[in-house]
Amino acid sequence: MEFIAANMAPLMFGSLVVFMLFGYPVAFALAANGVVFGLIGIELGLLTPALFQALPDRIFGVMSNDTLLAIPFFTFMGLILERSGMAEDLLDTIGQLFGPVRGGLAFAVIFVGAILAATTGVVAASVISMGLISLPIMMRYGYDQRIATGVIAASGTLAQIIPPSLVLIIMADQLGRSVGDMYQGALLPGLVLTCLYVGYVALVAVFKPQYVPALPPEARTLRGAKLFLRVLTTLLPPLLLIFLVLGTIFLGIATPTEGGAMGAFGALVLAVARKRLNVKLLKQAMESTARLTTFVVFILVGARVFSLTFYGVEGHLWVEHLLAGLPGGQLGFLIVVNILIFLLAFFLDFFELSFIVVPLLAPVAEKLGIDLIWFGVLLGVNMQTSFMHPPFGFALFYLRSVAPPTVKTTQIYWGAVPFVIIQIIMVAIIIVFPQLVTMGLDKQEVIDTDKVEIVVPDSEMPDDSAVQFDNEPKDGTAPPAEDDPAKALEKALQDDKK
Repeated sequence: MEFIAANMAPLMFGSLVVFMLFGYPVAFALAANGVVFGLIGIELGLLTPALFQALPDRIFGVMSNDTLLAIPFFTFMGLILERSGMAEDLLDTIGQLFGPVRGGLAFAVIFVGAILAATTGVVAASVISMGLISLPIMMRYGYDQRIATGVIAASGTLAQIIPPSLVLIIMADQLGRSVGDMYQGALLPGLVLTCLYVGYVALVAVFKPQYVPALPPEARTLRGAKLFLRVLTTLLPPLLLIFLVLGTIFLGIATPTEGGAMGAFGALVLAVARKRLNVKLLKQAMESTARLTTFVVFILVGARVFSLTFYGVEGHLWVEHLLAGLPGGQLGFLIVVNILIFLLAFFLDFFELSFIVVPLLAPVAEKLGIDLIWFGVLLGVNMQTSFMHPPFGFALFYLRSVAPPTVKTTQIYWGAVPFVIIQIIMVAIIIVFPQLVTMGLDKQEVIDTDKVEIVVPDSEMPDDSAVQFDNEPKDGTAPPAEDDPAKALEKALQDDKK
C-alpha cells in the first residue's frame, strides 16, 4: 500500500495506457481510471470524499463551453461540401489546368487538398473524396501507385493543420488559448507544408518523370477561354467561403463559433446552387455530425474525470518534475515531447492525444517560457503523423477502403513514408523558425515599471473648487514656484492621516 500511495500518479498513467492498448474505448478508459484511482486515493487517505463533489461542475463546464460549438458547425460544413460535389469539380478543373505538366495531377490533388482543408477541416472527407475521384484517373494515366496513394493521403491530412481544423479548436481549449489565435498561427505553417509536398512531387517529376507523366492531349478537353471560365466559376465559391469563415475570424468580425455557423450556412447555399441538396444528404450530414460531436464530448468528459483525480494526487507535479529537469532546457523538452507524440501517434489519434497528453505538457511548457500558441501549432503538425503512420494511420485506412483492388496495401504504406518524413521536417522547421507561427499574432506590450514617469500637469482650477493645502496662501494665489505640486499633495495626505 505504501508503494501505491507513493506512486499513484505514474500508476494512473500506466494503467490508462494498458487500458487503451487492450482496445477499450478512450472515454470510458479515462473515466474508469479516474473513478477507480479516486476511490483508492480516498481509501489511502490521499484524497478526501469531497473531491468528487467538484465533478458535476467540471462536467457542466464541458457542456457549457461555447468554443466547442465550433466543432459541429465545421464538421457539418465539411460534410455538406464533400457530398455536394465540390471536391469532384475542383479536381477536374485543376487537373485540366495542370494537365500539360509532369506531375500535374499530383499538383492538382495537393492544391485541392489545401482548398478542402480550408473549407471542410475533416481529414476523412478529404481523403475519401480524392481517393474515389483522382486515384482511378492517376492509375489510368500511368502514375506510380506509391506516389499516387501517398499524395492523396498526405494532402488529405492538410485538414489537420490548415484552419478551420478541428484539432486546433480542441488544442486551443486544452491550452486555454484563443481559437482565433491558434488558427492565425497555424495558417502559414500549413501553407509551407503544402509547398513542401509540391516540392517533393516536383523533384520526383525531375528525377523520375515516368512516375508522374503529364496528361495526354486527348485527356485535356478544356483549353483557352473555356478553361479560364471553368477555373473562375469553380474556384470562386470555395474561396468566398474560405473568406467568410477564416477572413471574418482573422479580422475580428466573428468568433470561431460564429464563423463556423456562417460556414455551415454557406455550405448549404453552395449545395443548393449546385442542386445537390436533398433530405438524404441533410440526414447523413446531421447524423455524422452528431456522432463525431458526441464522440468528442464523451472523451472530454472522461478526460475531466481522469484529470480531477490525477491532479488530486499531484500527477501534474510528477509530470513537471519528469520533464522540466531534462537536459537542454527548452530545446531538450521540445525534442523529448515531439518524439513522445510521434511514438504515441502510432497507437492514438489526435483526439486522444489532445485530451490525454496535451493537458499534462502545457503547464511544463508554460513554466519553461514556451508560447502556448506556438506549442499547440507545433504539436498539431506532429499529430498529423498519426494519420500517416504505417500500419495504423487512419488516412491510410480511409484510402484503402476506396482504393481499387489492384492497389496493394504495401504500396499505400510505402507511399506514405516520404510524406511522414516531410511532416517531421516541418516540425523541425517550426522549432528553428518560430516566427512562422508567432509573427502574425498580436504582441502584448511589455511595460517596464522602473521606467514609468508620472507627470502632474499644471492646471488652473476655479476658486470655488480649488484644493487648499497648508502651505498655500489662503487668497487663492499660486504656491511659490519652488514648491512641487506632487510633493504638496503628498504632504496634504500625510497631514490628513495625522
